[in-house]
Amino acid sequence: MRTGVFLFGGVEMDDAGAGSPNPLDRRSTNAEMWRATEQILEAGVAADRLGYDSFWLTEHHFQHEAYEVVPNGLLLGAILAERAKRIRIGMMFNITPQWHPLRFAEDFATLHNISGGRGILGVGRGTVPRESQVLGSAVGSHDNPDQADADRRNRAMFDEGMQVINLSLNNEQFSFHGEVYDFPPAGIPDRGGFVDKLTLVPRPLHPYETWQAITSPPSLEAVPRSGWGGVFWNKNHVFMRQWWEKFAEFYADEHGEELAPGEKRTLVLTTCVEDTYEEAVESVRPGHDEFWKFLGPYGWSAGYMGDDGKPAPAGLIPTLEQSIEQRTCIVGSPDDVAEHIAGFRDDMGVENLVVFPVMAGDTYAKAEHQMARLAEEVLPQLA
Repeated sequence: MRTGVFLFGGVEMDDAGAGSPNPLDRRSTNAEMWRATEQILEAGVAADRLGYDSFWLTEHHFQHEAYEVVPNGLLLGAILAERAKRIRIGMMFNITPQWHPLRFAEDFATLHNISGGRGILGVGRGTVPRESQVLGSAVGSHDNPDQADADRRNRAMFDEGMQVINLSLNNEQFSFHGEVYDFPPAGIPDRGGFVDKLTLVPRPLHPYETWQAITSPPSLEAVPRSGWGGVFWNKNHVFMRQWWEKFAEFYADEHGEELAPGEKRTLVLTTCVEDTYEEAVESVRPGHDEFWKFLGPYGWSAGYMGDDGKPAPAGLIPTLEQSIEQRTCIVGSPDDVAEHIAGFRDDMGVENLVVFPVMAGDTYAKAEHQMARLAEEVLPQLA
């Protein structure tokens, strides 16, 4: 089982938890946000030293609240690739509708090549209107009254953008003419002729994997049919198993071949390891509650199960006890956490696991402590 680490990359907070302050009232200084960026890189080096297979960053913009302060994971990943010599580097996720697709492809190829083939292409459609609408895209959220139209526009940009990215990365010459993107546009003069094909420079020198977030029924169908891997997170364990198997069914329908039980799927689990269950609950509660106070209004709890066995109502802000019951948050002693992870592995055939070992506002000292306990006390039990 390949095991990676995913960090949001935020500023440390000494007042994380439920209640005040309101997330929008938070204002971190520029120096604090830059220090967090340096600490993220240090955490990546630590993950490499501890033997993890992969380290995942994320992409967010304009977050004065400072929960996530990495606007360009490709650039930061290239820096990390020079400092950490073995670990693979991915993004959960690059929001491709917010990028010019050809600039994105160039940057990913640069990261992939400079790392010697350790880049992982992680892509998603986004969740935050503040980011997407400023950067030329759109996204549906519970804050957005025009959610359906925004979602349709976002999907169109994502689908065509990914076609452009794949064509440019995988072909010596390419062209694409769609409703959103037109490359090259007609009539560009060049040395007595006109441009009708483009060549991306550089292109990847090594094979690469593509992974997309699975957060909605349309993506559950689209990702396996595209042949990419799917990433599953923050979903009730019953729903998780159902979607995990549905992914394989859609893949088989499209490609005519059966996937192994865990093939082309990644499970992300929030974890906290302490000497006892009680200590782990106490340790994780402030960050858990801060995490959901911030992200619940964006619809992140859509994968939780309500009391009626159906998806939870939109905008749920779950308690820690609910997250533990839903098995989205795995906490306890090393033996407890290993037992729960083994349960997912044995039930679903998990081959790719990513742990989310610290929550919103947690310190980077805690991040390294958690990564070490997982690597030294939990993962060996799963070998």
